[in-house]
Amino acid sequence: MVLIADSGSSNTTWNVTENKELILKIETSGINPFYQTTGEIQELILTSLLPKTHQYNIEAIFFYGAGCAFPEKKKTVSEALSYFYPDAKIEVESDLLGGARALFQHEKGIACILGTGSNSCYYDGTHIIKNVSPLGFILGDEGSGAVLGKLLIADCMKKQLPEWLCDKLIDEYELSQEKVMDAVYKNPFPSKFLASFAPFMAKHIEEPAIFNLIFDNFDAFFTRNVMQYDLTEMKVGFVGSVAYYFKDTLEIVASERNIFISQILQSPMEGLIQYHS
Repeated sequence: MVLIADSGSSNTTWNVTENKELILKIETSGINPFYQTTGEIQELILTSLLPKTHQYNIEAIFFYGAGCAFPEKKKTVSEALSYFYPDAKIEVESDLLGGARALFQHEKGIACILGTGSNSCYYDGTHIIKNVSPLGFILGDEGSGAVLGKLLIADCMKKQLPEWLCDKLIDEYELSQEKVMDAVYKNPFPSKFLASFAPFMAKHIEEPAIFNLIFDNFDAFFTRNVMQYDLTEMKVGFVGSVAYYFKDTLEIVASERNIFISQILQSPMEGLIQYHS
């Protein structure tokens, strides 16, 4: 049996599969080796994953995750997994390669992620050939849930949104300046906190201040990332919850740049199951 993981900073989806058949689906907290040690990841596996998979003969694990683009970070995750699955073949790759494989299988294309974070690449059907560094939500991650949330909260706290909308946001999430500052500058997973405001934005997308914020940030994603690739006869695909739930706005922005989006996937898992079969 094969265990396939799609992991972001917010959550991880684990699928046990056999011959293209989904045997079991498990949801756990997110795994990101930039923020977690091998020991912390092991604790998550021990408490949330192992009890539900111990009865299966896991022969291979394909883990695709945020923060897994660098060898030392891949090692952090690999060591945590191999401790509990010592006989399994383990491959740890970036969530970007996972998205590219899910979108295009063995064909070339421009693969983009818009979730808690954002990313993009030119995929030749086998490998990532070019990648514009996302740089994280402080320096980059244009179009991501974290950046959209960051801009929304900043506009709210600085009174740049309509008063009724600010009041609704503050009441709904029980916000205070102290709570926001602690969550962003002191507590772990600030990007997860910021991305948690995406549903509020989706609910109020008809409000011009919200629509324009999202539109401008998606446009920045295309300008600073997608337009740096050679788009000649190239498919462009998106994966991620932000791309999926704001797809109407995303497609408007793309069309204004004469870019056709071939597909938008909420999750790469179905495509990854096909790829690894």
